[in-house]
Amino acid sequence: MRVSVIGCGHLGIPHAAAMAELGHEVIGVDVDQAKVDRLNAGECPIYEAGLPELLARHTASGRLRFTTDIREAAAVAELHFIGVGTPIDADGRSYDTGQVYGAIRQLAPHLDQPCTIVGKSTVTVGTTARVTALAQRLAPAGEAVEVVWNPEFLREGHAVQDTLRPDRLIAGLTTAAGEKAIRAVYAPILDAGVPLFVTDPATAELAKGAANTFLGLKISYINAVADMCEAAGGDVSQIVDILGIDPRIGSGGMRPGIGYGGGCLPKDVRAFTASARRLGADRAATLLRAAEEVNESRADVAMDLVNRALAGRSLKGARVTVWGAAFKPGTNDVRESPALALAHALQRAGATVTVHDPQAVATAMVRNPEFDYTDDLPASLDGADLVVLATEWPDYHQTDPAALLTRPATPLLVDCRTTLDPEPWRTAGWTLHQLGRPGK
Repeated sequence: MRVSVIGCGHLGIPHAAAMAELGHEVIGVDVDQAKVDRLNAGECPIYEAGLPELLARHTASGRLRFTTDIREAAAVAELHFIGVGTPIDADGRSYDTGQVYGAIRQLAPHLDQPCTIVGKSTVTVGTTARVTALAQRLAPAGEAVEVVWNPEFLREGHAVQDTLRPDRLIAGLTTAAGEKAIRAVYAPILDAGVPLFVTDPATAELAKGAANTFLGLKISYINAVADMCEAAGGDVSQIVDILGIDPRIGSGGMRPGIGYGGGCLPKDVRAFTASARRLGADRAATLLRAAEEVNESRADVAMDLVNRALAGRSLKGARVTVWGAAFKPGTNDVRESPALALAHALQRAGATVTVHDPQAVATAMVRNPEFDYTDDLPASLDGADLVVLATEWPDYHQTDPAALLTRPATPLLVDCRTTLDPEPWRTAGWTLHQLGRPGK
């Protein structure tokens, strides 16, 4: 098929490259000319495993190209994916869908042939119906323009894999023509046995928020249990193993630490909570809000652990190294990063903060230039009074603890992600403190 992908960010770039990998002729659309030029040169502006190779291969073959001219996409493509951003609104509780409607207003007037618009962006309930009405009103093709909502379930750091080999596809639609288009564009994926859930638009719109909010609930639940372990002297890592063996629960996504972040989970939990309020499901909203409150408290919990590790010494004037800037490993995305939230808390307490990250130093420097940065792991320890592990990159738990101590470095380490195996660190001479594992 000939498809367009409108919006080339963390969602749109992997999706465009993956659609080309599936054999489609793809044109990506973005308003940023500099980004478009880089993409057409086969250069990837975001960090995603496998994406640079995929992008370079298909831009070189001619199967994938990018433009700032949405009219070109309208003239070429028979199916248009909408992958623009839907950040949290000014009220802090709902999605700002301005970019979605903006994309429709730019695209629809040029649609003079039957086609399908497929929304990928995360939106509030009722958006599909409003987008359909707007597109059909503005398009010369009128009701021959179909609208389907097909929410993405990408994990940053795994976006290519999750696009090409998803665990499920969802299509919220109202017509047989819309379903036919979805089955055609995803034919290779469906042929591989991936299930397709064909639903009404409202169900599809709710599904993404429900999935991410459940993940947020799970993270906040185990963090609340970690707080109980801190108070009681228990070991949260063992509790995760004990709970995880129950097939009704499972340990996936149940990792204690300093909370969730990124461009999706925080806003999806907030917006889903707000939707529960608007729909009159007040008990559901109370439950969801409690999960948010646990997540919002994690920097304070981590600061308590840091202060206990310092054993009465003040953070004022201390030099602290924070390992991690990305909100999670496998990405250079620092939006709502718990690691950087903790770095800010340390700085407010009077510490001088140096941040290390294997991939996210450049993006973090743009958003948070007030910190010192390095991408050299051993050098990050120079002069440090304390090291705080805040993002669970493999680089940290695969490094040799003894080798790091050959630098002029502190042996005091606070693991706020509870991911390190304590034995080799303590054997090497480090004093290790972990969330939810007091005295272990």
